[in-house]
Amino acid sequence: MLARSGATPLIALDGISVAFGGRVILEDISLDVSPGEIVTLIGPNGSGKTTVARIMLGLQSPDAGTVLRRDALRVGYMPQKHTVDPVLPVSVRRYLTLTHRASAAAMAETLGEVGAAHLMDTNLYDLSGGEMQRVSLARALLRDPDLLILDEPTQGVDFAGEAELYRLIAGMRDRRGCGILMISHDLHLVMSATDEVVCINHHVCCSGAPEAVTQHPEYLALFGSKAAAEAVAVYAHAHDHDHDVSGNVIDTDPHDHGHGHHHHAKPDAP
Repeated sequence: MLARSGATPLIALDGISVAFGGRVILEDISLDVSPGEIVTLIGPNGSGKTTVARIMLGLQSPDAGTVLRRDALRVGYMPQKHTVDPVLPVSVRRYLTLTHRASAAAMAETLGEVGAAHLMDTNLYDLSGGEMQRVSLARALLRDPDLLILDEPTQGVDFAGEAELYRLIAGMRDRRGCGILMISHDLHLVMSATDEVVCINHHVCCSGAPEAVTQHPEYLALFGSKAAAEAVAVYAHAHDHDHDVSGNVIDTDPHDHGHGHHHHAKPDAP
């Protein structure tokens, strides 16, 4: 297991800019992910989030700025779209090894970690949205990554499934000590599993603790006060304690001596 946050970042983007066809995609973007830290990158559709992921993965070079990666950094990636031909029947077992060789024991162990051990020989196209996301997560974990990049990890999953997936992701961070970058189009449930939020719309609008970000004028301009109120309600409930606007824990119960963020607390489904 890697050291917890406070260590040298696994990856750091500094002043990243990208333009395409005269259009600015990213302008002066800086963010980093440290071991044991969950960072969520949010922004509206078309704001440049996936371009940030591509740069982190080394698939695209910025026009300006620097990318610093820890030596021999292992990255696991869960893409937003799955590139498997729907005409071909592909089992979960086959899907897990399309781009990375792994033993049967490693596949079984990793599927077990994400609660999908029973799906090993299931056809990919017989999976529910939540099952597909778990299998994709297992595929990313097979690389034993130092850094996990998860692009919209709960797409196609209902509210209760979202809460479960975020608990799963936070639990993986706790066990493995890896750094995680999650990409999302809004905060909502993701707040309960996040240490740091960076909100972008081609540039960095705001960043910081989740609750502080939801009160920032640029966040409110992008997502509206209703979305912010919903996110804060879920966040406060999931943590079983209150926060001030800087994200610091407020001790409201003298008999409760829990400290810090309970990343895997369970929000109720409606």
